Amino acid sequence: MKADRNSVTRKINIVRGQLEGIQKMIDEDRYCVTIADQILASSALLKKAAQEVLEAHIRSCVRDALQTDEPNEKIEEALAVLEKMTSKA
Repeated sequence: MKADRNSVTRKINIVRGQLEGIQKMIDEDRYCVTIADQILASSALLKKAAQEVLEAHIRSCVRDALQTDEPNEKIEEALAVLEKMTSKA
């Protein structure tokens, strides 16, 4: 992985804590909107981590592939991930 490991790991660890908190909120039968807000916050942080990883991929792997005769595979991989990130699930 070419992304800043510390930054991505920190984001993932925060999300892990958020998910544990969400599970506790569910177990405690907390207010639905509060739970939904926390789920959205976790999702947003995961998206930021994914963007960071994809940006690093483009800046390194895709850039390196552009200097070869066949960069299409790396470009298509990056585009596929970008499409997943921007599509509404």
